Amino acid sequence: MATLLGRGGRRMEVASLVLPVFAIIVTGWLAGVSGYLSRSLADALVHFAYNVAMPALLIVTIAQEPARNLLEWRFLLAFGGGSLLCFALVFLAVRAGGKHDLASSTIHGMAAAMTNTGFVALPILHAIYGQPAVLPAAVATVFVAGVMFPLTVILLERDVRSPAHSAGLVKQILLNPMVLSTLIGLVWAITGLPIPAPVAAYLNIIAAALTPCALFAIGLGLSVDGLRSNLKASFALATVKLVVMPLIVYGLCVVTGLNPLYTIAAVICAAVPTAKTVYVLAHEHKVEEKLVAATVSVTTMLSVATLLVALYLLSGLAPRHALTVTGAPGDVSSISWCCSRSAPNWSRRPTANCTIRSRAP
Repeated sequence: MATLLGRGGRRMEVASLVLPVFAIIVTGWLAGVSGYLSRSLADALVHFAYNVAMPALLIVTIAQEPARNLLEWRFLLAFGGGSLLCFALVFLAVRAGGKHDLASSTIHGMAAAMTNTGFVALPILHAIYGQPAVLPAAVATVFVAGVMFPLTVILLERDVRSPAHSAGLVKQILLNPMVLSTLIGLVWAITGLPIPAPVAAYLNIIAAALTPCALFAIGLGLSVDGLRSNLKASFALATVKLVVMPLIVYGLCVVTGLNPLYTIAAVICAAVPTAKTVYVLAHEHKVEEKLVAATVSVTTMLSVATLLVALYLLSGLAPRHALTVTGAPGDVSSISWCCSRSAPNWSRRPTANCTIRSRAP
């Protein structure tokens, strides 16, 4: 059975996944502006997200991904290289202006480069391209968790005005909830041991609280004056995030010869909104909170259009369907997959010419 999503289906899939994200932000804003909830509650929500929900998400995401799956170097170079390059470009441009310190420049860079892969890109790719597209989205999520998060924390924790001793700084960074949970997840992934079902269920329940808490807190703390005062800067960062970064990632995909399905995954992962966790970091460190809140809101609103454009332009690279084989046990002994020669085994994708051979058990 093969299911092909048309253009109307793609629009509905993207809208149904992105618009609720923005709706939660609007709900938080309405609760705050109407006085239904105190804006001071945003601090408690972010504190919970930063110290409890986010570490649980990082551990359960990284630990459950086989270590060998994290080594698709062309995908990592394309998506990861594009993320780091966009961060560096914005970071250096802001620092060159001379008006922002290290922490502020870091938040500017991450607002333009850290992407919401797990909650937006992954479900979109899975809905349109099926299970083969899940792995690259998961690898992108692990890259954001294992590289972008720790890099942000390291730069934010560094006190440029009064540098701490190296040992104290290293201890402070390693004990940071995000860095520590990332290391735990990586060590667990390397061991190859499965997470016990009760532990995984426990972590997933806590991790599920991250999205509503972080997004609601963004809206609750968002004011019209704050949005208006940061509108120009947030639109500039949104342009880098939703236009420049996907173009850079696509260029790196072409240069490295990445297979079509992974190319689509890399570009879609780059074209989704700014990760809400950037706001959690900014709020926790009291750096550029209003700017990041505005940027997350703007990128969330505009990402529906950019994702539709990206999906339309890339739709010819790989088939938009998944193959499901049904039958009694023993009826099907092997499936011959048609795939590009450069595709790794785990990203092989079925096409109309795929054949199924049967033999007696």
